[in-house]
Amino acid sequence: MLLETDRLIIVEMTTDMAMNVHRNSLDEDVRRFVPDEVFETPEDAEETIGFLISRYGSAEGPLVYALITKDGNRNIGYVQLVSIGDGKWEIGYHVAKAFTGNGYATEAVKAFLPVMAERIGIKEVYGIRLQENAASGRVLEKCDFRVFFTGEGPYHDGVYAISKSVWKA
Repeated sequence: MLLETDRLIIVEMTTDMAMNVHRNSLDEDVRRFVPDEVFETPEDAEETIGFLISRYGSAEGPLVYALITKDGNRNIGYVQLVSIGDGKWEIGYHVAKAFTGNGYATEAVKAFLPVMAERIGIKEVYGIRLQENAASGRVLEKCDFRVFFTGEGPYHDGVYAISKSVWKA
């Protein structure tokens, strides 16, 4: 276990999570906001999990951890840090559609950031989102990220209206 919050246990991914990761990745929010994190089959999810497991302890990441509910022991999503080059890191998170709107992403990010920032020795983390993803913006705001850019910019496979925020330790 990496850490525990009031309602969540944040743990390293394991290959037996493939079916849940696959299911959690199929909702319309993932397809719209992070299409490269959609796993069309459990085998696709298992292959990616195998890669993610190999990255634990690395200085490059990505460092992706599962969110497991304490009540019901359900895998509801993930929280991650991803290197974006030049010693900079970006936060990422997703909570499955059936569990959104309950504060799980905020709870996970608030607990995860200071622990991981200290662990990998960084003082700031970026949050980059599509402007239309208002829910992600609320999570970042509640977790003390400050917006420093709003406008057109690169995002995944193109140029879109984005917002960039930063969190400082």
